[in-house]
Amino acid sequence: MKALANKRRLAILKYLKHTRDAAVGDIAAEIRLSFKSTSKHLGVLYAAGMVEKDQRNVMMFYSLARTLHPAAKHIIATL
Repeated sequence: MKALANKRRLAILKYLKHTRDAAVGDIAAEIRLSFKSTSKHLGVLYAAGMVEKDQRNVMMFYSLARTLHPAAKHIIATL
């Protein structure tokens, strides 16, 4: 739940909820944050099991995890 205690990470999850999957650069542009900071936030979300990543060539794409803790699922649903 600690991973959800940040407005930038919540913005990332909201964006992924609507786009299904996105490259780091697209997420960074959407939430108006640097690529580096966005990558760090995505790392926290990945470590918490909230997002999945898929490398396609040189780009990393992220999507919401298929299996989420029920409380996290509820919070994401309200975004």
